[in-house]
Amino acid sequence: MGRIEISESYQTHPQSSRKQILPGLAISLICVVILLFFVNWQQFWQALQKANYTRVGLALGLTLLWLAVRSFFWRTLLQQKATLKAVFITVNEGYLLNNLLPFRLGEIGRAFLLNRKAGIPFFFVLSTIVLERAMDLILAVCLLLITLPFVAGVEWAKQAALSAGGLVLLLFGLLFFFAKQRAFLIKSFDRAQTRFPWLVRFGGISLDSFINGLSILTDTQLFFQAIFWVILNWLVAIVQYHLFLSAFFPAAQWLWSAFTLGVIALGVAAPSSPSAVGVLELSAVTALSAFHLDPSISLAFAITVHLSQVVMTGVLGSYGLALDGVSLLSLYDQARALQHQKSRG
Repeated sequence: MGRIEISESYQTHPQSSRKQILPGLAISLICVVILLFFVNWQQFWQALQKANYTRVGLALGLTLLWLAVRSFFWRTLLQQKATLKAVFITVNEGYLLNNLLPFRLGEIGRAFLLNRKAGIPFFFVLSTIVLERAMDLILAVCLLLITLPFVAGVEWAKQAALSAGGLVLLLFGLLFFFAKQRAFLIKSFDRAQTRFPWLVRFGGISLDSFINGLSILTDTQLFFQAIFWVILNWLVAIVQYHLFLSAFFPAAQWLWSAFTLGVIALGVAAPSSPSAVGVLELSAVTALSAFHLDPSISLAFAITVHLSQVVMTGVLGSYGLALDGVSLLSLYDQARALQHQKSRG
């Protein structure tokens, strides 16, 4: 169920994959170079040695709570069509894939995996992931706009928040339109197929499944449940970040944690190498510089946060893949094949 065959054209043109990954790698490389220029490595190592690892451990424990709440959130977007266990495992598998693979293939990978284990149409799952990311970006923008009045000299953050907010609201509006006008869109697509035969490769069933996944936008009860879970998810993240931050800056304020989380969330939304290497770290250092904090200590905080998240989701995600009997290589091939087929369409 849900198997995606690898097209011959993809197998014979692997160089296209390399070209596509270059912009993301370039962005990560630029971020790393900037960090190398500003960081005092002696202070960085001292910060790691002096950190309060009891608080780091507590923050790491909160990662489990964050993942659990995240699973409730995504399961609500899925309209309760999968068990909580299946959703929790798939969430971690998706993060593992995003940490290891380019192009954010973890999102396509987890849609494939949940389709495979729960029998939910692939494009239905994919639409909930699009909606999940849109709601995350809205929360990131809101967090920045709420904290900005208390942060001096960060006009760049205001412009970034407003720009991202405008784009996300436009996307959200389009998704809502798709959900409300399902019958009209399906009918229009069917008519378009008669004029443009190449549209047949997308399939009306896939479009129907994708739009069905957005129907939560028109279900008031489920939509408000999703809002509750995503807000709770972000509140847990703020507490988690504050524990991490106070491990390196004992006098850390909640404002620093909330603002930094918002900046990081927008920063890692940009294309980069797998796991947003360099991008997350530079986003954190830049955000904390608004409070005149030492960039070397800020980098130690950022790397600890990043590494902790990668290790936690890596262990749980690896367990999930082993449980599902799926190899990382086969998932990569199938996800890239689907992406390649979509781009050819």
